[in-house]
Amino acid sequence: MTDDLYKLLKNKQIIAILDGDTKFSVYSFRDNNKEIQISMPYLSGPILCKICTRFGLPMEYVWNGVNLSRWEYLDKLMEHCHKNGRFSDLLAYLFSKQQFTDMLSGHSAEAIEDAYETITEEIIQQINGLLYFGGNELMIVGTRFVLRKIGSKVEVEAPKIKVIDREYIKSITNRALNDVDQENYDSAITKSRTLLEETFCYVIEKKGEAPKTSGQISDLYKQVKTLYDMHVDVNTDRRIKMLLSGLEKIISAISEMRNKDSDAHGVGANRIAIEDFHARLFVNSAVTMADFILSVQEKALK
Repeated sequence: MTDDLYKLLKNKQIIAILDGDTKFSVYSFRDNNKEIQISMPYLSGPILCKICTRFGLPMEYVWNGVNLSRWEYLDKLMEHCHKNGRFSDLLAYLFSKQQFTDMLSGHSAEAIEDAYETITEEIIQQINGLLYFGGNELMIVGTRFVLRKIGSKVEVEAPKIKVIDREYIKSITNRALNDVDQENYDSAITKSRTLLEETFCYVIEKKGEAPKTSGQISDLYKQVKTLYDMHVDVNTDRRIKMLLSGLEKIISAISEMRNKDSDAHGVGANRIAIEDFHARLFVNSAVTMADFILSVQEKALK
């Protein structure tokens, strides 16, 4: 991360998000409808000092003496981590599931997983709203947090997918449709693309190949088509050709929507309005495509 980009994250509004001061919309848990405000876990002065020490910047919190404000503790920690090449590690730690234990405990595992994903996605979206007008965005690439110019490519290490099966597809689908029910359409679209990316990576790895690292979902699909000999020949029935062409348009649409309008990117004047039925169409289209690709891979094993 360059110095210029790093300085953008030292914005006081962003620090207020990261230390838990800023609250956003309300989230309702799936298992009992209990509501909490979406925010990062609140980082008290003593907690911030412990985190500073953890990252090699020993700090002591002084209650009655001279001590820094919470904002200053986090500001110094961010600067320290940037200088030592650990800024991504710091963000990964702050956004880790363990940090949300107090906020999310007391619910089922599935409800906790859904809440954690929805809350962190919303927070990153809000940060990107602040970064948008400078043409920048914060995104998660693999296990790294990366600040980049909007639209620029980042070479990524392809995630290792253990098992993608229909139970997994069903679980992602249920969570995405739950997002739609809660009118969190951005998160639903993000899950739709994630499902396709993971399915593509999974079937590519099943062929003993490494997924392409361009970060473009269309590149992954092209790789799948080549590895599984899915290119249409002249003898293919016209109706099958039309159907396969429609599937490719699904990928293109989901990719474009995710790049321009979903929760991993900033908001702007050109952002389109997404209705309930649009979001459901995206989710169900991604599920259809993922199931189709999984079927192709399964047949290749026979």
